[in-house]
Amino acid sequence: MIARLHVRRATVDDLNALKALWESMRLSPELLEPKLTEFQVVENAGHELLGAIGVEFTKPYALLHSEGYTDFSIADEARQLFWERLQTLAANHGIFRLWTQERSPFWKSFGFQPPNADTLARLPTAWQNEYTGAWLTYAIKDEDAISAALESHEQEFASLRQAEQAETERAQARARNVGTVITVLLFGIAIILLACAGYLFFHRLPH
Repeated sequence: MIARLHVRRATVDDLNALKALWESMRLSPELLEPKLTEFQVVENAGHELLGAIGVEFTKPYALLHSEGYTDFSIADEARQLFWERLQTLAANHGIFRLWTQERSPFWKSFGFQPPNADTLARLPTAWQNEYTGAWLTYAIKDEDAISAALESHEQEFASLRQAEQAETERAQARARNVGTVITVLLFGIAIILLACAGYLFFHRLPH
């Protein structure tokens, strides 16, 4: 059954169909039209648009929103394809966590769960202000482990940079010392040469 459906990114050619879909789902076309390029659409073999879902990216998170279908008999099939597409998009955009307020049991079957207080605190402020419903979330990667690894790498890099800077300063100090020694030697040689020249000059004068 799924083979007869196809998922792709929305284009301006889909706008009229999407507006009709949004109106049927009691969503605001005026609010969603500027977000057209966020939408993934599902169509049948005849290229008839049957459903859509918005995917907004705010690194390291992605938001699934405004899901709708003209024919809910294909909804679960479409969601399966959307889910596969979402995983690819998440990998391409370096996404750690997905967020949604979609309430279909389908999303929970794939691991979306209500966030605890610590996780909810990571929700981007813009989404907190725009959406007022209850949240579900799905962790693609362990944020804490990645953050700890990045912090460790940053500390190692800082240590290496400090060691390199210290070695540069030591090299500069050695160069200054060598320069000082060379200057002293040249000054001493100059004095000796002047003394020799003076000696030869005075001893060659006729008596």
